[in-house]
Amino acid sequence: MIPCVIYIYSFLRAIPPKPLAHEKQNYNDPWLICYKQMCPKRCVFSVIKKYSNQSAAVNYLAQQRGGVCYKTPSWRERVFPVVQDTSTRLFKKTNSFSNLACKLNICDSVCLMVSEEPNLPNAFVKLYYILQEMKPANTENVVPVLHSAKDGCKPKKFTPDEVLVPNPSFKENQGTKRKRKTLHLKVEERIEKVKDEKEDKDMQPGSLSIYELERLENIRQNQVFLSSIKLLEAKQDLKPEKTQRGLKRQNNKVAWTEILPPRTKSLRIQKKEAERLPLPLEPHRIYYEVERIERTRKPEGPISMEPINMEEDSSLPPELLKLWTEDLIQEEKEELGLGEYRSTLKSMELSEIGGVAKVVKSRIFSVAFHPCSSRLLMAAGDKLGGVGLWNLDSDMGDEGVLLFEPHVQPVVCMAFSRSHPTDLLTLSYDGTLRSTDVEKAVFDEVYRIKDGLRTFDFLSHDCSTLVTGDWYGDVAIVDRRTPGTSHESLHSLDTKTVRCVHVHPVQKQYIMVAENSIVSIYDARCLKASSTEPVSQLYGHSKSISSAYFSPGTGNRVVTTCLDNNIRIYDTSELTSRAPLLTSIQQNLYTGRWLSKLQATWDPKRDDCFVVGSMQRPRRVQVFHESGQLQHSFQDPEITTVLSVTAFHPTRNALLGGNASGRLYVFTD
Repeated sequence: MIPCVIYIYSFLRAIPPKPLAHEKQNYNDPWLICYKQMCPKRCVFSVIKKYSNQSAAVNYLAQQRGGVCYKTPSWRERVFPVVQDTSTRLFKKTNSFSNLACKLNICDSVCLMVSEEPNLPNAFVKLYYILQEMKPANTENVVPVLHSAKDGCKPKKFTPDEVLVPNPSFKENQGTKRKRKTLHLKVEERIEKVKDEKEDKDMQPGSLSIYELERLENIRQNQVFLSSIKLLEAKQDLKPEKTQRGLKRQNNKVAWTEILPPRTKSLRIQKKEAERLPLPLEPHRIYYEVERIERTRKPEGPISMEPINMEEDSSLPPELLKLWTEDLIQEEKEELGLGEYRSTLKSMELSEIGGVAKVVKSRIFSVAFHPCSSRLLMAAGDKLGGVGLWNLDSDMGDEGVLLFEPHVQPVVCMAFSRSHPTDLLTLSYDGTLRSTDVEKAVFDEVYRIKDGLRTFDFLSHDCSTLVTGDWYGDVAIVDRRTPGTSHESLHSLDTKTVRCVHVHPVQKQYIMVAENSIVSIYDARCLKASSTEPVSQLYGHSKSISSAYFSPGTGNRVVTTCLDNNIRIYDTSELTSRAPLLTSIQQNLYTGRWLSKLQATWDPKRDDCFVVGSMQRPRRVQVFHESGQLQHSFQDPEITTVLSVTAFHPTRNALLGGNASGRLYVFTD
């Protein structure tokens, strides 16, 4: 009973599936003949004979590989003996179906392929690639038939009796195709090569197809046409030449060779016992550590003003002396209305020629305008202790830039004296406060401590008395008329650090100190050695404060910049114990580690508008009203970085901004 069931089951499996109603059954289909006769060899032969194109035959066989007759295990038993005698010996010698296909007819090769491969889909895939590697040959002249790229799209006709000559392997063909694709990128070189090959009489046919030669010829004609109308030259002329104004790059690269120490054999190889050393203690985890290069401080006393970007022993340019000592002409101007002021800001643009210059080597920490109005003279202090001077309409030094090094650490604060514009005071983290004397060509030392100076401001109208703040929470009063470089008095405040000090423009006895999260206003006449009570305080800050400044005209307003992403304006017209908050402007003030902190500073010509840098894209500098209304945004395609440090000119319509690469941007009307 069991053998009978098995026989019926195998018979039913051999029956092909019944076609659908909408499908017409073709009784002349060679595959159906294969089902009826159950002869794989004749089935394959009839398929190949019907399809003159060998690729189409293989595709047909691959589509029908899921047929019933291929699923029966008896089919393999019938196929293998058919070609065993004629192919096994040849396959053992060549060990390649490609070579074997040259000696057998196509039908036997197909049968051998299917019989040797246990997985039928893999067999047809291999057979497809083998047939792709073969092409018919002219056996009489023994010359291979060349096919162009256009002829390759046509179906290849052959008969089963044609001799099949194997091409190079499939991987080699793929390699040549990829190589040609890469050669297309270098069109000009390829055209030159094709020209040389055309002129060469011994050029062998078949190196490039006719289609590829025509394509390269079209490319050459297009290049000649573009050259004739001078389109490429016009494209180059439209691009502006980018020239860097100011300091030039210095190539400080020194060739060096690494000397390796001699190799020594380990104790294990020397068969010696290793010394038992105690393990070192685990270091404490450091979350934030800045590597500082210890640089020697400048010597005490005056330092000569020698520009480091000019030749040695070179004197200062005469035009700098003339401009530095120019008498100031005080012109009383009527204060513009808010609408007129907005129009003036819109008229200020970045000069196309000379509006940007590299003034210092590293990141800018502080900037200042010289108060003269005939020309624009600017100063900037950088991270390495350098002080750069830039005359916009001059060619002194490097296109109007002179660079000095009076300090060795960041120059975080600088200002020109209001009563004596020839004085430029610079303060640095290295603990020194210096004054620039252009007539004597020296940097005089005004105040000196060990380290940690942070900020300063003028305490008197004649700028002879100064107030300084350091990182340790101390405020010092310095009198420049007293000989020496020490302070008159030192006062410790109830704070860990002092980030900014500013003096009231009218009532000079009031000093505003920006502490950790509170801004306090003290009376300089009532300062004690410690624990001084403030006159007024400005509350509302949740993080550390970057800056706090009185309005320049009356001091009735205070603008503060806090790292909680808020710019606040307070009313200080009446110094009460708690100054009222007028406006709070949300602004992204998080600059990170590599940019200088954003600080809102007043326009010296107005009491109600201030300027601040921005982290928004595209990069810009913004001017706000005390009510929080945005007045204008200075934007330009040349501004690609954040201008962290900004300042207005005291008399002219000019705005200055500095970035982290040592460049200054000037907007003028």
